[in-house]
Amino acid sequence: MTREHDVRDDRVSLVEMGPRDGLQNEANTLSLVQRLELIQRLAESGLQRIEVGAFVSPKKVPQMADSAALFAALPRKGPTRYGALVPNLQGLQAALAARADEIGLFTACSDGFTRANIGISVEESLVRFAPLVQEARQLGIKVRGYLSTVIACPFDGPTRPKRVSAMAERLLDLGCHEISLGDTIGVGTPGTVAPMLDAVLHEIPAGRLAVHFHDTYGQGLANLLPALERGIRTIDCSVAGLGGCPYAPGASGNVASEEVVYLLHGLGMSTGVDLDKLAATGQWVSERLGRPNGSRVGQALHANAERLRARLCQPSPH
Repeated sequence: MTREHDVRDDRVSLVEMGPRDGLQNEANTLSLVQRLELIQRLAESGLQRIEVGAFVSPKKVPQMADSAALFAALPRKGPTRYGALVPNLQGLQAALAARADEIGLFTACSDGFTRANIGISVEESLVRFAPLVQEARQLGIKVRGYLSTVIACPFDGPTRPKRVSAMAERLLDLGCHEISLGDTIGVGTPGTVAPMLDAVLHEIPAGRLAVHFHDTYGQGLANLLPALERGIRTIDCSVAGLGGCPYAPGASGNVASEEVVYLLHGLGMSTGVDLDKLAATGQWVSERLGRPNGSRVGQALHANAERLRARLCQPSPH
């Protein structure tokens, strides 16, 4: 059994996924200038890890076109680290040329999902990734392993916790410094997340793990609690709840960053994030995309700001 941790007075590292995982699943596309402004706003809010792009085929993911130009324009001062997702050696070389601070590799617990997403089996993906990880590590670049369908797959059904544990170990053995456990279609509940985490934590320390919960059934925040209780202190999130999953119709984006920060601050935990600035950024990007703000915290803070603005603009009584 894992030892439960006190969730108070701890620092949590947030990995902002909105500019990559979020935008690549949105129907509308931001311009390069808008993407750059989004990332700058997120960094100014205090987020220190932002995945900003993906070096993939622009025909398959047009939202991630111009990722090289985006990296070239990023502000390089301050503590913020910028990551990129890469699918193959060509993508790795492009990310290295763009001076990405960290690269991410993607696989899943289920063959159905990896075949739909990258056209190969899970085993084939691990064979493909081995030389990528080796090359990146030789250059001193950290590699993050994304492990999808840790609760269930839209093609293959429920995922056994032991399967997740075995796959996470494989990624760690390849040389990934951190494994992000993803409930890609957002079907998990604390009752399914807890045994999955226990199985993984039996083999891998909490400090090498992150959680990545999509919020399709409104369980994203609830699913964070068993992770926090077990000492996991890295959380993937997406400003304004941007995103979805192309292989799970109706799936929503990653749990909204604003909700995560509000929850953690309410628990007395530290994030280093200015919630008001983050919420303003979520409202800004939602308006640029022409979509509703997917964060209820963001909606509430925006409504409060609008009411305050209206009062300040009222003429004073004579």
